[in-house]
Amino acid sequence: MSITAEVPGEGFDGEEVFIDDEDIINEIPLDDEDLPDQDDHDEQEEDMMDEVEDHSAYAFHGHADEVFAAACSPVDASLVVSGGKDDRGFLWRIGSAEDVQELSGHRDTVCTVAFSSDGKLVACGGMDGQINVWNTATRTLQGTLEGYESGFEWLKWHPRCHLIIAGSEDCNIWAWNADHNAFPSIFAGHSSTVTCGDFTPDGKLICSGSDDATLRIWDLESAQCRHVVRGHGYHTQGLTCLAITWDSQSIVSGSQDNSVCIVNINSGQVVGSLVGHTNSVECMGISPRYNWVATGSIDQTLIIWDLTHQAIRSTCEHDEGVTCLAWLGSSKYVASGCVDGMVLIWDSLSGELARVFSGHREAVQSLAISADGNSLISVSSDKSARVFDISMFK
Repeated sequence: MSITAEVPGEGFDGEEVFIDDEDIINEIPLDDEDLPDQDDHDEQEEDMMDEVEDHSAYAFHGHADEVFAAACSPVDASLVVSGGKDDRGFLWRIGSAEDVQELSGHRDTVCTVAFSSDGKLVACGGMDGQINVWNTATRTLQGTLEGYESGFEWLKWHPRCHLIIAGSEDCNIWAWNADHNAFPSIFAGHSSTVTCGDFTPDGKLICSGSDDATLRIWDLESAQCRHVVRGHGYHTQGLTCLAITWDSQSIVSGSQDNSVCIVNINSGQVVGSLVGHTNSVECMGISPRYNWVATGSIDQTLIIWDLTHQAIRSTCEHDEGVTCLAWLGSSKYVASGCVDGMVLIWDSLSGELARVFSGHREAVQSLAISADGNSLISVSSDKSARVFDISMFK
């Protein structure tokens, strides 16, 4: 028998020390009962997980599997919609275990949810290629958009009417009038999954990003593509997220290739590149108050960028990758959701950590802010949705 050890008085050089039978002082017999039990070890780990401090003011446990998406009503501060891997959406109210409406009808994961701008309708989109629209007052199904059985990645409501756009795995953007259950048009041109998109705030154009590493800018009325942004100076891999400035003049996009680019909407030209991330950019959001954008990455950082000077204002370090983010209204604070289940609040002016919210035991998938700015809703792979009090950050 031999072991490798440090020899007294000498440096560690990997020298082998041999133990002979005469070196053995005593033998102690062991029964299997004396050995550590793997089940005991697993129970200890579970007990440690149970000891995670829960800072949430309320938790919703209606889902039976991972929860991927959440949104808050723009007019009712207590009304929330969530969707998950259990093929279900739920309309629920903060603080009430009774006021819960299951939004059924999907045959696969509900991965995107959103309220209309007036809060009268709510939509759930799934990987089954279906979007269901519900009336929030009557809690009844108003209509269903059936795609080509390819999953919808995201959906957005027009800022002033009941028009939905949704990006699909079939490479198209579907547009649907929810009031009349009518298809105005399909925006075709991408050659791979449409991973992100939105209306411009003025409601005139649509911007979309794809796994084909292109950004497209579309005219809403004609469904014609105005600009295709690709190639030199732009992303080299698929787009993961985008955000549009409040003046409808610029698009900021993030990619799997770690890059962040700024595109002028009118010209379709790349006017800036924000260099700082070292891994895939997963989320971003424009500040309602400052000309800043926040970007979150798997590289465990949240970066606050000054768009005017195209420079980093601050880098916020995390213990794990950043999966989602949300600005807290028009305040200086921004929230980030992480792979480790934490929700962090950052001061965007100083870059300092203002608060840590714990409670989730697995990755946070989405964040949403209530209409009154008092509550932050986070949903997680741990099957729960949690509500945190953020009234002190207004």
